[in-house]
Amino acid sequence: MEIERKWLVTGWPQGRQPEKTIIMRQGYITVQPTVRIRSEESGGKTEYILCFKGKPSADGLAREEIETEIDPALFRRLEAFIARPLIEKQQRRYPLEGGLVLEVNQVDAGQPGEFFYAEVEFASEAAARAWQPGDLADYLAEEVTGTPGQSMGAYWLATRGDLAGE
Repeated sequence: MEIERKWLVTGWPQGRQPEKTIIMRQGYITVQPTVRIRSEESGGKTEYILCFKGKPSADGLAREEIETEIDPALFRRLEAFIARPLIEKQQRRYPLEGGLVLEVNQVDAGQPGEFFYAEVEFASEAAARAWQPGDLADYLAEEVTGTPGQSMGAYWLATRGDLAGE
């Protein structure tokens, strides 16, 4: 189960140092239900992941997520099958109190649709609802958790189109 809150943000958070930076490329086979591939490169190592996501809860806070690592050859075959440029993301991870992590993503840098968003994942829905951003309140002012059209799948459709529509 994936339980997370999401915000649109402007740039990287000031005054914080990331503990990890990951370069990602991701594409969608379908967005309803979500079937996605993603490569994640960090520290000279690249992982390739196939991900399935279920329908979000009514408030958009939780949904089933199944991820499995795949080999590079299958990733390349699925990328060719998608036949569209993959979304490019840089993700920086910042430690938060209580063992939480702020994941800030820059999407399609230098492209017309470039934007930044942030997420925090939680162990339970109650913890997600109770969490307050503290000194990040100004940075995390525009929460879009559960807002229609704010998913990466929606961004994919808007910028790359739908394979099923061919």
